[in-house]
Amino acid sequence: MKKTLQTLSVLALSASVLAGCGGGGGNSSASEDYKLENVTLPLKEKVSLHFMSQSSALAPADPNEKLIYKRLEEKSGVHIDFTNYTNDAFIEKRNLAVASGDLPDAIIDAAYSDYDLLTLGKDGTIVPLEELIEKYMPNLQKVLAAAPEYKSMMTAQDGHIYAFPWIEELGSGKESIHSVNGMPWINMEWLKKLGLTMPTTTEELKKVLVAFKNDDPNGNGQKDEIPLSFVLNNGNEDMNFLFGSFGLGDNGDHTVVTNDGKVVFTAGQDGYKEGIKYLNELYQLDLIDEEAFEQDYNTYLAKGQSERYGLYFQWDKANITGFNDKYDLMQPLAGLDGEVNVARTNNFGFDRGRMVITGSNKNLELTAKWVDQLYDPQQSVEDNWGTYGDETQQNIFEYDESAKMLKHLPLEGAAPVELRQKTSIGGPLAILDEYYGKVTTKPDDAAWRLDLMKEKLVPYMKADNNFPRVFYSLEDQKELTTIETDLFAYVNRKRAEWTKTGKVEEEWKDYQAELSRLGMDKWLEIKQRGYDSYLKNKG
Repeated sequence: MKKTLQTLSVLALSASVLAGCGGGGGNSSASEDYKLENVTLPLKEKVSLHFMSQSSALAPADPNEKLIYKRLEEKSGVHIDFTNYTNDAFIEKRNLAVASGDLPDAIIDAAYSDYDLLTLGKDGTIVPLEELIEKYMPNLQKVLAAAPEYKSMMTAQDGHIYAFPWIEELGSGKESIHSVNGMPWINMEWLKKLGLTMPTTTEELKKVLVAFKNDDPNGNGQKDEIPLSFVLNNGNEDMNFLFGSFGLGDNGDHTVVTNDGKVVFTAGQDGYKEGIKYLNELYQLDLIDEEAFEQDYNTYLAKGQSERYGLYFQWDKANITGFNDKYDLMQPLAGLDGEVNVARTNNFGFDRGRMVITGSNKNLELTAKWVDQLYDPQQSVEDNWGTYGDETQQNIFEYDESAKMLKHLPLEGAAPVELRQKTSIGGPLAILDEYYGKVTTKPDDAAWRLDLMKEKLVPYMKADNNFPRVFYSLEDQKELTTIETDLFAYVNRKRAEWTKTGKVEEEWKDYQAELSRLGMDKWLEIKQRGYDSYLKNKG
């Protein structure tokens, strides 16, 4: 990777230097002997920065074809020379570039974990950002002044900030849109045709799924219905929701906080075992899609779009079966003891590692000022969802000139996630709750989902708190990462195995012993210490 912008000096810049450094399309390239200082955007002479990035396969291969980036280039005078990869290839390519030392100026949509940030920060691969934020980033400063908790979440224990975050507020506490990932969507047309009512217990669901399998609800005379499908251990498509009928429930990182402040590893609880037993009962009755244990998202999507599912899991049904009345949210189910619980995720509208600046970047001021554009309220809204006035494809927004406000347009049947992937740029941004009604409207799909959650799910969330975004020390984070690599893989493997074999009861004691051998007790100790420290610092 060549850095297209090396070091320029505004004070020392001359016409001959610019002519000698000119890149294609009128861009200025750079000399090792110069750097830009006292930068004011837009630049009078266009220059280039080199970013590595990732995007959906649905999006243009060159991010500069997106209208948002075209407008940013016009407003800033900065051309971004992208090395872009599709999401599925990005992590490997990113890691290879870093390992080789062949670094871009910055990595946007970087997908870095806390451990990555701490190790890369320690060895100088990425640079600390706190001074750049203080000197050059007034938009981000305003965000942190309005919501100071984010500065705490951004800052490592060594006092440094190593990445620019992505922040998206949509509700808070139990009513945050992030409180539940994969929601259960049940086929209402099949229920109606078979004269069945919405199940309210795990036993009622079992009977409904049996009817979906045996009674030809799609009316084609074939047994091609799939009563229950999911993508095992895959976030929004996982069936974690069902474990809420058996105690504390489960979520993507197998971590819940009890109301007396104890951090619990869900996959070691007796309730988890009972949930596995229930799944095995469904499997033995041939009610679970055999492909659910290995299928990829595209396979899952294709079957869903063919309306073959009786029950499936997704963030929003519009992404799979469309925004219509054919499917509806299944209410939380009571287990055999009559208890109903919706386990909360530990998700926040916050990504700590969304963008980093590398140690190869000689133009830190210019880069910081370019990034700060992304934290402008209106710009953040566009970055997150998409833009307006695009004459080549469907728009997310219209711009109300009189109100100076972006207003979401009707989706008109489009899958919200696909439209977003085609048009938005992700990256670092901040959308605070206070922006709604002033800078933008809420997306129709998000407002609908929030209302649905509040009505049907929030009343059954027993946990008052979820696990916060603790920024551990490098030592603790290294130990957590090491433990989780083997611990989570083991848990996920046994869940798939037991769902099929039904041997969870007879192997449970050995399983718990293996959890301890793999470091669960140490993991819980670090997590508990982090949680207690978070509460103390929170005040």
